[in-house]
Amino acid sequence: MKIKKCDSCGTYTMKDLCPKCDKPTKHPQPPRFSPEDKYGKWRRLEKIKQMREHERR
Repeated sequence: MKIKKCDSCGTYTMKDLCPKCDKPTKHPQPPRFSPEDKYGKWRRLEKIKQMREHERR
């Protein structure tokens, strides 16, 4: 088992559901780097899109 983090409240746990807010948890580590990054273009485009949406608020 590995440690997981709740995106909603930021709690770290080993469970699939957060003990505080009962929402799903995720692995906090980023994906491993690979020079043959198949999805890098799409990840960068999504990040730019999110940054622009955040600026509008």
